[in-house]
Amino acid sequence: MTKTAIPPILLVGFGKMGGAMLAGWRERGLAPSVAVDPQLPLPPGPEVTVVADAAAIPADFAPAAVVLAVKPQNAAAVLPHYARYAGKAVMISIMAGRTIAGLRAVLGEQAAVVRAMPNTPAAVRQGITVGCAGPGVTAAQRALADTLLSAIGKVAWIDDEALIDAVTAISGGGPAYVFLLAELLEQAAIAQGIPADLARLMARQTVSGSGALLAASPEDAAALRRAVTSPKGTTERALAVLMAEDAWPALVPRAIAAATERSRELSGG
Repeated sequence: MTKTAIPPILLVGFGKMGGAMLAGWRERGLAPSVAVDPQLPLPPGPEVTVVADAAAIPADFAPAAVVLAVKPQNAAAVLPHYARYAGKAVMISIMAGRTIAGLRAVLGEQAAVVRAMPNTPAAVRQGITVGCAGPGVTAAQRALADTLLSAIGKVAWIDDEALIDAVTAISGGGPAYVFLLAELLEQAAIAQGIPADLARLMARQTVSGSGALLAASPEDAAALRRAVTSPKGTTERALAVLMAEDAWPALVPRAIAAATERSRELSGG
Protein backbone atom coordinates (compact mmCIF):
# COMPACT_ATOMS: atom_id res chain seq x y z
CA MET A 1 0.00 0.00 0.00
CA THR A 2 1.30 3.45 -0.91
CA LYS A 3 2.02 5.59 2.15
CA THR A 4 0.17 8.90 2.19
CA ALA A 5 1.57 12.16 3.54
CA ILE A 6 -1.81 13.41 4.80
CA PRO A 7 -3.85 11.27 7.25
CA PRO A 8 -7.66 11.04 7.14
CA ILE A 9 -9.22 14.50 7.32
CA LEU A 10 -12.77 15.65 7.92
CA LEU A 11 -13.27 18.86 5.93
CA VAL A 12 -16.36 20.79 6.98
CA GLY A 13 -17.20 23.30 4.27
CA PHE A 14 -16.05 23.29 0.67
CA GLY A 15 -15.78 26.94 -0.26
CA LYS A 16 -12.83 28.52 -2.07
CA MET A 17 -10.42 28.12 0.84
CA GLY A 18 -11.60 24.63 1.74
CA GLY A 19 -11.26 23.67 -1.90
CA ALA A 20 -7.73 25.10 -2.10
CA MET A 21 -6.71 23.16 0.99
CA LEU A 22 -8.17 19.93 -0.30
CA ALA A 23 -6.36 20.35 -3.61
CA GLY A 24 -3.08 20.88 -1.78
CA TRP A 25 -3.61 17.77 0.36
CA ARG A 26 -4.41 15.69 -2.68
CA GLU A 27 -1.19 16.78 -4.33
CA ARG A 28 0.75 15.53 -1.30
CA GLY A 29 -1.12 12.26 -0.98
CA LEU A 30 -4.34 12.19 1.00
CA ALA A 31 -5.61 9.18 2.94
CA PRO A 32 -9.34 8.37 2.55
CA SER A 33 -11.16 11.41 3.89
CA VAL A 34 -14.61 12.97 4.15
CA ALA A 35 -15.86 16.38 3.02
CA VAL A 36 -19.14 17.82 4.24
CA ASP A 37 -21.04 20.34 2.14
CA PRO A 38 -24.73 20.34 1.23
CA GLN A 39 -24.42 22.41 -1.95
CA LEU A 40 -21.07 22.61 -3.68
CA PRO A 41 -19.84 19.82 -5.96
CA LEU A 42 -16.44 18.33 -5.22
CA PRO A 43 -13.87 17.56 -7.94
CA PRO A 44 -13.77 13.78 -8.43
CA GLY A 45 -11.27 11.70 -6.53
CA PRO A 46 -11.53 8.26 -4.95
CA GLU A 47 -9.87 9.39 -1.72
CA VAL A 48 -12.70 11.75 -0.68
CA THR A 49 -16.24 10.81 0.28
CA VAL A 50 -18.65 13.72 -0.01
CA VAL A 51 -21.64 13.89 2.33
CA ALA A 52 -24.39 16.48 2.75
CA ASP A 53 -24.28 16.81 6.52
CA ALA A 54 -22.72 15.49 9.71
CA ALA A 55 -25.32 12.77 10.09
CA ALA A 56 -24.12 11.15 6.86
CA ILE A 57 -20.50 10.77 7.95
CA PRO A 58 -19.65 7.05 8.17
CA ALA A 59 -19.84 5.90 11.79
CA ASP A 60 -16.42 4.24 11.64
CA PHE A 61 -14.62 7.26 10.19
CA ALA A 62 -11.89 8.47 12.56
CA PRO A 63 -10.25 11.66 11.26
CA ALA A 64 -6.89 12.87 12.54
CA ALA A 65 -8.07 16.45 12.08
CA VAL A 66 -11.37 18.24 11.60
CA VAL A 67 -10.93 21.35 9.46
CA LEU A 68 -13.69 23.88 10.05
CA ALA A 69 -14.08 25.92 6.87
CA VAL A 70 -17.71 26.98 7.09
CA LYS A 71 -18.82 30.60 6.99
CA PRO A 72 -18.48 32.21 10.44
CA GLN A 73 -22.14 33.21 10.51
CA ASN A 74 -23.10 29.53 10.20
CA ALA A 75 -20.82 28.33 12.98
CA ALA A 76 -23.37 28.33 15.82
CA ALA A 77 -25.73 26.08 13.87
CA VAL A 78 -23.10 23.80 12.30
CA LEU A 79 -20.35 23.21 14.86
CA PRO A 80 -22.31 21.37 17.59
CA HIS A 81 -22.69 18.45 15.18
CA TYR A 82 -18.90 17.93 15.28
CA ALA A 83 -18.42 18.05 19.04
CA ARG A 84 -18.19 14.24 19.01
CA TYR A 85 -14.72 14.53 17.49
CA ALA A 86 -13.41 16.88 20.21
CA GLY A 87 -10.73 15.21 22.27
CA LYS A 88 -10.03 12.73 19.48
CA ALA A 89 -8.99 14.88 16.53
CA VAL A 90 -7.37 18.29 16.43
CA MET A 91 -9.91 20.94 15.39
CA ILE A 92 -8.47 23.43 12.89
CA SER A 93 -10.60 26.51 12.32
CA ILE A 94 -10.07 28.93 9.43
CA MET A 95 -13.22 30.88 10.29
CA ALA A 96 -12.57 34.61 10.64
CA GLY A 97 -13.62 36.16 13.93
CA ARG A 98 -14.16 32.90 15.82
CA THR A 99 -11.92 32.71 18.88
CA ILE A 100 -10.44 29.58 20.39
CA ALA A 101 -12.45 30.11 23.57
CA GLY A 102 -15.64 30.57 21.57
CA LEU A 103 -15.02 27.40 19.60
CA ARG A 104 -14.30 25.39 22.73
CA ALA A 105 -17.51 26.69 24.28
CA VAL A 106 -19.40 25.06 21.40
CA LEU A 107 -17.25 21.97 20.83
CA GLY A 108 -16.45 21.21 24.48
CA GLU A 109 -13.57 22.12 26.77
CA GLN A 110 -11.78 18.93 25.73
CA ALA A 111 -11.44 20.29 22.19
CA ALA A 112 -7.87 20.88 21.02
CA VAL A 113 -8.32 23.89 18.73
CA VAL A 114 -5.92 25.49 16.28
CA ARG A 115 -7.11 28.85 14.96
CA ALA A 116 -5.62 29.76 11.59
CA MET A 117 -5.88 32.65 9.15
CA PRO A 118 -4.93 31.75 5.56
CA ASN A 119 -5.25 34.00 2.52
CA THR A 120 -6.44 33.57 -1.05
CA PRO A 121 -3.08 32.95 -2.78
CA ALA A 122 -3.59 29.51 -1.24
CA ALA A 123 -5.40 28.75 -4.50
CA VAL A 124 -2.00 28.65 -6.24
CA ARG A 125 -0.15 27.27 -3.17
CA GLN A 126 1.41 30.70 -2.53
CA GLY A 127 -0.54 31.66 0.56
CA ILE A 128 0.58 32.62 4.03
CA THR A 129 -1.24 31.12 7.00
CA VAL A 130 -0.71 32.25 10.57
CA GLY A 131 -1.79 29.77 13.24
CA CYS A 132 -2.33 29.85 16.98
CA ALA A 133 -2.58 26.64 19.03
CA GLY A 134 -5.06 26.65 21.88
CA PRO A 135 -4.99 24.83 25.22
CA GLY A 136 -4.50 21.09 25.01
CA VAL A 137 -3.02 21.03 21.51
CA THR A 138 -0.17 18.53 21.57
CA ALA A 139 3.12 18.87 19.72
CA ALA A 140 2.01 16.14 17.34
CA GLN A 141 -1.30 17.88 16.66
CA ARG A 142 0.44 21.18 15.99
CA ALA A 143 2.84 19.40 13.63
CA LEU A 144 -0.13 17.90 11.79
CA ALA A 145 -1.77 21.30 11.53
CA ASP A 146 1.49 22.69 10.14
CA THR A 147 1.59 19.92 7.54
CA LEU A 148 -1.99 20.58 6.46
CA LEU A 149 -1.56 24.34 6.27
CA SER A 150 1.81 24.20 4.50
CA ALA A 151 0.09 22.42 1.61
CA ILE A 152 -1.24 25.86 0.55
CA GLY A 153 1.86 27.97 1.20
CA LYS A 154 4.00 29.21 4.05
CA VAL A 155 2.99 28.83 7.70
CA ALA A 156 3.90 30.92 10.73
CA TRP A 157 2.84 30.49 14.36
CA ILE A 158 2.02 32.95 17.11
CA ASP A 159 1.38 32.41 20.81
CA ASP A 160 -0.79 35.50 21.35
CA GLU A 161 -4.19 34.89 19.79
CA ALA A 162 -5.01 38.61 19.99
CA LEU A 163 -2.55 39.16 17.12
CA ILE A 164 -4.87 37.25 14.79
CA ASP A 165 -6.90 40.45 14.36
CA ALA A 166 -3.89 42.27 12.89
CA VAL A 167 -2.97 39.17 10.86
CA THR A 168 -6.48 39.21 9.40
CA ALA A 169 -6.08 42.87 8.45
CA ILE A 170 -2.64 42.48 6.88
CA SER A 171 -2.25 39.09 5.24
CA GLY A 172 -5.89 38.02 5.27
CA GLY A 173 -7.05 41.15 3.49
CA GLY A 174 -3.71 41.92 1.87
CA PRO A 175 -4.46 40.29 -1.49
CA ALA A 176 -7.38 42.71 -1.92
CA TYR A 177 -5.05 45.66 -1.41
CA VAL A 178 -2.62 44.28 -3.99
CA PHE A 179 -5.46 43.65 -6.45
CA LEU A 180 -6.62 47.24 -5.91
CA LEU A 181 -3.13 48.44 -6.84
CA ALA A 182 -3.26 46.42 -10.05
CA GLU A 183 -6.75 47.78 -10.75
CA LEU A 184 -5.64 51.40 -10.25
CA LEU A 185 -2.49 50.94 -12.34
CA GLU A 186 -4.62 49.58 -15.17
CA GLN A 187 -7.05 52.49 -14.96
CA ALA A 188 -4.21 55.04 -14.84
CA ALA A 189 -2.58 53.46 -17.90
CA ILE A 190 -5.82 53.70 -19.84
CA ALA A 191 -6.16 57.34 -18.77
CA GLN A 192 -2.71 57.98 -20.29
CA GLY A 193 -3.88 56.58 -23.63
CA ILE A 194 -2.54 53.04 -23.38
CA PRO A 195 -4.92 50.45 -24.98
CA ALA A 196 -7.01 48.57 -22.44
CA ASP A 197 -5.59 45.11 -23.16
CA LEU A 198 -2.02 46.36 -22.88
CA ALA A 199 -2.89 48.34 -19.74
CA ARG A 200 -4.18 45.17 -18.08
CA LEU A 201 -1.16 43.12 -19.12
CA MET A 202 1.26 45.79 -17.86
CA ALA A 203 -0.52 46.20 -14.53
CA ARG A 204 -0.85 42.50 -13.81
CA GLN A 205 2.65 41.54 -14.85
CA THR A 206 4.17 44.47 -12.98
CA VAL A 207 2.43 43.47 -9.75
CA SER A 208 3.00 39.73 -10.08
CA GLY A 209 6.58 40.15 -11.30
CA SER A 210 7.42 42.55 -8.49
CA GLY A 211 5.99 40.08 -6.00
CA ALA A 212 8.14 37.31 -7.45
CA LEU A 213 11.23 39.54 -7.26
CA LEU A 214 10.43 40.44 -3.66
CA ALA A 215 10.04 36.76 -2.79
CA ALA A 216 13.33 35.83 -4.45
CA SER A 217 15.43 38.71 -3.14
CA PRO A 218 17.29 38.73 0.19
CA GLU A 219 16.89 42.53 0.28
CA ASP A 220 14.03 44.18 2.11
CA ALA A 221 11.23 45.99 0.31
CA ALA A 222 12.65 49.46 0.98
CA ALA A 223 15.99 48.51 -0.63
CA LEU A 224 14.23 47.13 -3.70
CA ARG A 225 12.14 50.31 -3.94
CA ARG A 226 15.26 52.47 -3.79
CA ALA A 227 16.90 50.37 -6.51
CA VAL A 228 14.07 51.26 -8.90
CA THR A 229 14.13 54.95 -7.98
CA SER A 230 16.67 56.92 -10.00
CA PRO A 231 17.49 60.35 -8.55
CA LYS A 232 15.35 63.06 -10.18
CA GLY A 233 13.73 60.44 -12.41
CA THR A 234 10.13 59.52 -13.21
CA THR A 235 9.71 57.02 -10.37
CA GLU A 236 10.99 59.51 -7.83
CA ARG A 237 8.41 62.02 -9.05
CA ALA A 238 5.60 59.47 -8.64
CA LEU A 239 6.81 58.38 -5.21
CA ALA A 240 6.82 61.99 -4.05
CA VAL A 241 3.04 61.90 -4.52
CA LEU A 242 2.48 58.43 -3.04
CA MET A 243 4.76 59.01 -0.06
CA ALA A 244 3.45 62.44 0.90
CA GLU A 245 2.43 62.70 4.55
CA ASP A 246 -1.28 62.52 3.73
CA ALA A 247 -0.90 59.72 1.16
CA TRP A 248 0.25 56.10 1.59
CA PRO A 249 2.26 56.64 4.84
CA ALA A 250 -0.97 57.84 6.48
CA LEU A 251 -3.58 55.84 4.57
CA VAL A 252 -2.08 52.35 4.86
CA PRO A 253 -1.80 52.40 8.68
CA ARG A 254 -5.32 53.82 8.87
CA ALA A 255 -6.64 51.07 6.61
CA ILE A 256 -4.92 48.31 8.61
CA ALA A 257 -6.13 49.80 11.89
CA ALA A 258 -9.70 49.90 10.57
CA ALA A 259 -9.56 46.28 9.43
CA THR A 260 -7.98 45.17 12.73
CA GLU A 261 -10.71 46.90 14.70
CA ARG A 262 -13.38 45.24 12.56
CA SER A 263 -11.80 41.85 13.22
CA ARG A 264 -11.97 42.56 16.96
CA GLU A 265 -15.63 43.50 16.62
CA LEU A 266 -16.40 40.25 14.79
CA SER A 267 -14.65 38.18 17.45
CA GLY A 268 -16.35 40.02 20.29
CA GLY A 269 -13.06 41.47 21.55
